[in-house]
Amino acid sequence: MRLILSHGNGLAVDLYYPFWSRLRKDFDLIIYDLRNHGWNTVGNLNDHSVPTLVNDHDRIIEEINNQFGQKLQVGVYHSLASLTPLLSPSKGGEYSALVLFDPPICKPGRSYFDFEEAAVRMSRSAGRRTFRFKTKNSFTDLYRIFPTFKWAVPGVVELLADTTLRESADGEGFELRCPREYEAQIIAYASVYGVFIDFSEIRCPTKVVGADPTVPSSYLPSLNLSDISSIDYDFLPDATHMLQVEQPEECVAVMREFIETTLG
Repeated sequence: MRLILSHGNGLAVDLYYPFWSRLRKDFDLIIYDLRNHGWNTVGNLNDHSVPTLVNDHDRIIEEINNQFGQKLQVGVYHSLASLTPLLSPSKGGEYSALVLFDPPICKPGRSYFDFEEAAVRMSRSAGRRTFRFKTKNSFTDLYRIFPTFKWAVPGVVELLADTTLRESADGEGFELRCPREYEAQIIAYASVYGVFIDFSEIRCPTKVVGADPTVPSSYLPSLNLSDISSIDYDFLPDATHMLQVEQPEECVAVMREFIETTLG
C-alpha cells in the first residue's frame, strides 16, 4: 500500500519525520513539499495560492500513478495540504482513502467568523515574523518559546530549523525557505476555501483527526466535525494543530486503525 504525504503552511514535509518514519517498514511512502516550501525553489508570489496548490496536487498524483502504477493509496495530509484533495475536481477519487490531520475547515455562522478573525490575526503575524537569522541557534532559541511547538517531542525545534531555513543568498546567515509573505498570503484566504468543503462530495473513505477543540489554539481554531456523518472524525486529547509532531505514535495508531478497518 502507498501513502502520499504533505504538510502545513510555512513548514516542510521533512519536519514530520517523527510521524512518517514510523510508517517506512509497512508502506511505500511518497512525501512531497508544497510549492515554495521545503526543498523547492521560490517562485512568483502571484502564483502562490490555494487553487495553484490544488492544481499541483492533481499533477503530482497523476505523475505518481504514471511512474509507479496504480495500487491502493492513501493520502495523508496535514493542515493546508488537506485542502488540496478536498478542493480538487476529482474530490479524492484518486485515493483508496484519505487521512487528514486538523484540516483548516470552517462552517458558516459563528465558527466562520471565529475562523476568519483568527486567519486575519495569523496572516498579519506571519507577515511580520522574523525571516532572517544569523545562526540556526538564534532561530531555535526563539521558537522554543513559541506556543506552536510547546508540546512537540524532543528535537522537533531543531528539525524545524533544518527543514524550514536555507542559507541566505548573500552568505550572511539563514532565511525562511517559505518567505513570510507567501505564508501570510495563504493564511489570509484560508477561510474562503475552508468554508466551501462539502465532505458529502468526497469520493473515498475519509478520516479526520483534529486537534483538541477545547485546547486554546496557537494556529487556526480546530473545528469539531463529529456531526458530519460522511466522515470518520476523532480528535486527540491535549493535542494542538501540530499533533503529528506532538503525539506521533498516537497519530500513527489512529491512522493505522482506520486503514485496516476500511481497506483491510
